[in-house]
Amino acid sequence: MKKKIKIKLNGKVKKVAENTNIQNVIRDFKIPLKKVAIELNNEILDKKKLNRIFLKNNDVIEIVHFIGGG
Repeated sequence: MKKKIKIKLNGKVKKVAENTNIQNVIRDFKIPLKKVAIELNNEILDKKKLNRIFLKNNDVIEIVHFIGGG
């Protein structure tokens, strides 16, 4: 059985498998990548590197949706 770690995703505590990368989280929670900015521990991430950024226990992810308008 894979070990789980706790992360905080948009203020809610979630459990994910150890060795999970950001790209997996985005896919698992069905987040539309084109319309969001992703922040990990107060640092904005480069979307091209999401598959190389692995989560650690207690990481905090904030996903901000862009909303059109004017």
